[in-house]
Amino acid sequence: MAKSKPAKDITLQVVTQFVLILGALIMLLPFIWMLATSFKPPEEVITWPPQFIPRRPTFNNYIEAFQAAPFFRFFLNSLIVSTISTASILLTSSFAGFIFAKYRFPGRTLLFLIILATSMVPFQSYMIPFYLMVSKLGWLNTYQGLALPLLVMSFGIFFMRQNIVSIPDELMDAARIDGCSEFRIYWQIIMPLSKSAMAALAIFAFKNAWGDFIWPLLISNELGMYTMELGLGMFQHRFTVDYGSITAGSVVSILPIITVFAIFRRNIIEGVTLTGLKG
Repeated sequence: MAKSKPAKDITLQVVTQFVLILGALIMLLPFIWMLATSFKPPEEVITWPPQFIPRRPTFNNYIEAFQAAPFFRFFLNSLIVSTISTASILLTSSFAGFIFAKYRFPGRTLLFLIILATSMVPFQSYMIPFYLMVSKLGWLNTYQGLALPLLVMSFGIFFMRQNIVSIPDELMDAARIDGCSEFRIYWQIIMPLSKSAMAALAIFAFKNAWGDFIWPLLISNELGMYTMELGLGMFQHRFTVDYGSITAGSVVSILPIITVFAIFRRNIIEGVTLTGLKG
């Protein structure tokens, strides 16, 4: 019996690892196919049966993509807007979450419920009034106009509030005894202890801003203010799609998201494996 139990545990672990690896491969398959297609010449893209690995790899799709449209400009626009949006969401969400988690004031619950309710309202329902407001401000075809609806995230406030609630109040009381101001408590105690949650929120916020399509399509009338998502649409013609160029542009487009995940994933793992207090 003593030997059979470890054998069952090993078998269970092997099956579990196999299922996880299989699931990971299934999820990675579309990305691998996209990467392979970006190196295929036009005749191999439409060949049947499809070839997974290109027989004659080429970089022409990347060259043609950047020659057909100013992708460097599109990339820079998306990077600026996504960085501004992510930084703003991290600051506003952590600060608002800190207030809702650690302070008692009249109407706190009602205000928090209103903020949560706004997360259930789709952007499309108030997109036109928002556009008219931005138009009156003269912010069409500007970075501030592109980033304006992405500066605050109600889900981010809820997410940070739930994380900050778990931080002991004794830490704040000890800081107040030592003479810390409320802002210093937020900046030097709350934020360092919330970095794992902020790392997860940063990935989500950056991905959300980078992949935004409808609002840039509505507000950007000049080619110089297009984002990567709008730029990729230039390869979709009326009757045909340039799959080679669009997959090459898509590969370039997902690189920043992978980079952000690689930067912040360590903090997320630490947040899972460590407690809120470090000895």
